[in-house]
Amino acid sequence: MQKVLLHICCGICACGSVSRLRQEGFEVIGYFYNPNIHPEEEYKKRLEAAKQTAENMCFELRFGSYDKDEWLSLTAGFEDEPESGLRCQLCYRLRLQQANNKSTELGCDYFTTTLSVSPHKDSRVINNTGLEIGAERFLPLDFKKKGGFQKANTLAKDYSLYRQNYCGCIYSRNIKLK
Repeated sequence: MQKVLLHICCGICACGSVSRLRQEGFEVIGYFYNPNIHPEEEYKKRLEAAKQTAENMCFELRFGSYDKDEWLSLTAGFEDEPESGLRCQLCYRLRLQQANNKSTELGCDYFTTTLSVSPHKDSRVINNTGLEIGAERFLPLDFKKKGGFQKANTLAKDYSLYRQNYCGCIYSRNIKLK
């Protein structure tokens, strides 16, 4: 069975993605790496939801560092970008690069990301970024297709997972607060 490292942005998005990858015959290793999430209390809630999902769905979960200062430095100057703009593309690249590195370290055959589950994110941009980083090792999937978004939400309700109401970064949070 081929192993895939799945970058996980939150427990909800992981639900449908893990289910689909298993249906396609993959062994899944989850990887929670999200230095973009703000504030730290929010990060901890999402991390706990990812842990709960891994426990409920019986898959291994690894964690990256929470280096919010690196993320803030990377996105400096892009604070006023609209959602899905250049700031988000930089964020995708950072997280997918780390997922690629971790997948190589763990000897996985492939890597991919849950980011494409969201109907608010352009899976073409995400997948093109992954392919630029990992070429033949990145699985360019759109997890919202084939009822993936609905399945993720159904499973998240079944597991009573924490449900966030913004993408995760300080800038998307500030938009929600307005």
